[in-house]
Amino acid sequence: MMTWRKASYSGAGGTEECVEVARLSETIAVRDSKNPEAEHLELPHHAFAALLDHLKSYRPTT
Repeated sequence: MMTWRKASYSGAGGTEECVEVARLSETIAVRDSKNPEAEHLELPHHAFAALLDHLKSYRPTT
């Protein structure tokens, strides 16, 4: 069984919109907390780290 935890930047402003993550032996699993029974995404540790780096540096254009 996976142990899911809410991502630290999810749900800003008290909303219920968030992402949950679970550490597995060879991957990190990611799912939508609003639909926990749906499929989840699994990424190798290095790919998950790259995704986080990209998201941290993301600056939306207006």
